[in-house]
This record gives sequence, structure tokens and C-alpha cells, in this order.
Amino acid sequence: MATKIIQLPVGPMANFTYIIADEQNKEAIVIDPSWDLEKIFSILRKNQWKAKFIINTHTHFDHVLGNEQTAALTGAKTIQHKNSNENNHLPVSDGDIISVGNAVLKIIHTPGHSKDSICIILDNKFIFTGDTLFVGNCGRTDLPGGDPGEMYDSLFTKITKLDDNLIVYPGHNYGPSSWSTIGEEKKWNPVLQHRTKEEFLDYMRSPS
Repeated sequence: MATKIIQLPVGPMANFTYIIADEQNKEAIVIDPSWDLEKIFSILRKNQWKAKFIINTHTHFDHVLGNEQTAALTGAKTIQHKNSNENNHLPVSDGDIISVGNAVLKIIHTPGHSKDSICIILDNKFIFTGDTLFVGNCGRTDLPGGDPGEMYDSLFTKITKLDDNLIVYPGHNYGPSSWSTIGEEKKWNPVLQHRTKEEFLDYMRSPS
């Protein structure tokens, strides 16, 4: 049986929460639980899935708001990048592998929006990009922990080097569609067009 992915629009900031489940082993991962937690709990109950991990793509409040309640109700362990200043059970680093049932997830450290930003590649087919990459844009770099130079490095030395066929699931519904591919983003996303680092920094500083 295939790995199941559920994309949940939640909250007043157009966030996405994701549930990844191995339907054979009945084990699941929740990515970025924030608002509307009952949606998560209802899906887990309905499918008799056991949440094993909570993974945060980064620790801005709108991505971790539901951690404590989700962990308390499900017993799931929280995973964050080792640069996180929040409480977590399992700090991870670039290149780490997490397995849940038959699902294999690889962690990519992608600072720029925050120091602890990560992207998560699932089964070499999907990538959950948090606020590093949106459909048609990238995350802000002017918030605490943000750094446009680090964002450039994350986008151009990591993200654009990935398989064009990877399906992109972003952290917010800010674009014309709720998902994309690496190839489509390289073709159409303004922030991924070829620039030197200095040109990218000028672009990020310019009024939107």
C-alpha cells in the first residue's frame, strides 16, 4: 500500500498542515500542526493511524502552535532542526533520515527564512518546503533569524539541484496552486531565476 499524504489548509494565515501515513503499518507523521487541530485528530481516528512524529519545518509560532496539544493527545515525538530554540524530542541535522513504516524522509537544512528551517524529502518523490519555498515565491528573510544570503545558498545550492519531478508541498497557500514541482518552480518562480548572489540580495531588498 502506498504512502498517503493529506494536505490540510488551516488557520487565518493560509498555513498548510500535512499528515503522512504508511497505510500498511498505520503509522503517521504530522508536519507543522497549528490551528484546526481537530481536523488532524479526526483523520487519525478515522483511519486508525498512530502519529509517531511531529516534524516542524521551522519554529515560527504559526508552524508549532499545535505541537504541545498534538503530542499530548497522540504521544508523538517532536522533531526540529538542531538550531531550534524550542523544546523538542529529536533534534536533526542536514542529511538525517527518518523512517516511519515504509516511508523514508530525508532532512535538508535550508536556512534563510529562519536559522532552523528544513525541507523534508519523502520517498524521493515529494518535498515539504515549509517557508523556504512557496509556489511562486520564497519565504521572507526580514524576520528574526532570516538571512537573504543564506536563503540564496539554500535555494541555489540545494533546492534547484534537486530532481525536477519532485512534487513541492509548501508551508502556506500563497500561490496560484496548492502544490507544484521543482521543475515548474525553476521555470516560473521569480526567486529561482538565475542571478548572482549580489543580484539576489538586491532583488530581495527591492519593494515587492
